[in-house]
Amino acid sequence: MNNEKLLVEELVKNALYRMDESTRMIQKSLNEIEEDELWLKPNESLNSIGNLILHLCGNIRQYIISSLGETKDVRDRDAEFAIHNQATKSEMFAMLEETVDTAKRVIFDSSSTQLLQVRSVQGFSFSGVGVIIHAVEHYSYHTGQIAFWVKQLKNKDLGFYKGIDLKIRNK
Repeated sequence: MNNEKLLVEELVKNALYRMDESTRMIQKSLNEIEEDELWLKPNESLNSIGNLILHLCGNIRQYIISSLGETKDVRDRDAEFAIHNQATKSEMFAMLEETVDTAKRVIFDSSSTQLLQVRSVQGFSFSGVGVIIHAVEHYSYHTGQIAFWVKQLKNKDLGFYKGIDLKIRNK
């Protein structure tokens, strides 16, 4: 197997792992809140968990499913922040899971040519690799915001790494 193929496989494996990790953390966060807290905003300059999930779905669809997957871009970014109280926690998580699963399939199926091709997304120029890095980083960033808001609401640790010794030093 050549190095290029190994590199692509490693990139894909790690991108999918990080997406799964963020999905797991959001699910754990949603399990801690009540239905009415899904759409609660910390203040006027911040977004509710529900709006952040809508925003994540829109961003993942635009960057991965549309751009890398080479399908029509139908994102309405403003609507992601305008919608309030329109879905339950389970409906929102199902939408997120479906979006992430579709994106993971697009990433997994991408050819080296697609990963190297530069394209315009939201006015930025990114290769397919850049699109993946952006989407994974963006997903992680907003996952942290969701976790922070839940910790603030509930005053409790979410135990994302419970049972794992994070004090082990590198060898």
